[in-house]
Amino acid sequence: MPKNKLQRFAELKTFSNVHEFLFTERDHDFSLRGKWNSEHFKNNNPIVLELGCGKGEYSIGLGENYPNKNFIGIDIKGARIWRGSKNAQEKKLDNVAFLRTQIEYIERCFAQDEISEIWITFPDPQPNKEKKRLTHSIFLNRYKNVLKTNGIVHLKTDSAELYEFTLEEIHPSPTLPKGERSAKLLFATNDLYQSPNPLPLGEEGGVTNIKTHYEKLFTAKGKKITYLKFQL
Repeated sequence: MPKNKLQRFAELKTFSNVHEFLFTERDHDFSLRGKWNSEHFKNNNPIVLELGCGKGEYSIGLGENYPNKNFIGIDIKGARIWRGSKNAQEKKLDNVAFLRTQIEYIERCFAQDEISEIWITFPDPQPNKEKKRLTHSIFLNRYKNVLKTNGIVHLKTDSAELYEFTLEEIHPSPTLPKGERSAKLLFATNDLYQSPNPLPLGEEGGVTNIKTHYEKLFTAKGKKITYLKFQL
């Protein structure tokens, strides 16, 4: 491992806006589970997660746009978390934090009803590995266990396959009682920047104004960006 990467991992442990829940800690719940508002943010503002946050571009952008909400970027890659943490510190964003862990452990890190919204931005579409997709029912059920009632999930992706797959996952399930949905679709477009339908009021700042490094690359190549908003 390069020396500078080792230095960054060591420095991560000194950052007040970064927490870690790693493989060696799987036998117990994370110490901030159920206490993120009281012990980290020290306010009662809604908590929003960005899953697979990378360098935290979305968490930071949302934190700037919505100062009355708290944002937590989650990723397992320490070097990426380091960059996001540094950027948040430089911008003095006290409402942005980072958690280095695997998304599979989300229920160990957050309590029931602790989260208001989840953003999934340009995740790995996992070709031929449906169960690893972050919008597979396995993950959606995990999100249900930490989201407030009618909590919102946003998916923004350049992958038409993942977009269509997610639409299928949130359609009414034949195993549910008649009329009951596994999720409620609020908005969908397979071409965000050419959509004939207006975005829901208040969403434009997060959906269209914030663009990650990868989204800029995708749009420069002419790829369509898709967007889904649904409730669990």
